[in-house]
Amino acid sequence: MEEADMKTKRKELWLLHILSLLAVICEEIVEDCINCGGLYFFEFTSCSAFLLSLLIICVYCTDVYETFGEDKVQRVNFWAMLAIGACFLLASIVLAATSSGTAVENAACAFGFLASCAFLAEIITEYFCSQKQNVDGRSENPGNTQGATENQPLNKQS
Repeated sequence: MEEADMKTKRKELWLLHILSLLAVICEEIVEDCINCGGLYFFEFTSCSAFLLSLLIICVYCTDVYETFGEDKVQRVNFWAMLAIGACFLLASIVLAATSSGTAVENAACAFGFLASCAFLAEIITEYFCSQKQNVDGRSENPGNTQGATENQPLNKQS
């Protein structure tokens, strides 16, 4: 991945990280709740999203990215973002359905939906970028025919 692409990726991940942090802060400010199950589920999900997005940022900012390889890191990033986005969306829906309507709960719910949208937008972006790479990176041998080196035996027999 080029340096400009890495900087863009880090900026996108920081946005996800900040939105999930704001969701964590808002739900931690809630003092009283009538039906706390939705709030606890949202708390667990938003905190997990915050920590996982921090981990992904660390992977992109360190040598771990090059150690594991670009393809593996992008694949893990895609599936992690999909899981986080889906859980965040579910937790936001549950919080919206079970909240008592206080301003802080509404703010947490709003940041939850914003973070869900950001995670899902990241998934869509990753998907289309991977599809573009697949189209651009097609081999010159599309018919699955063997090249000259593939026809040679592995061991020369005398």
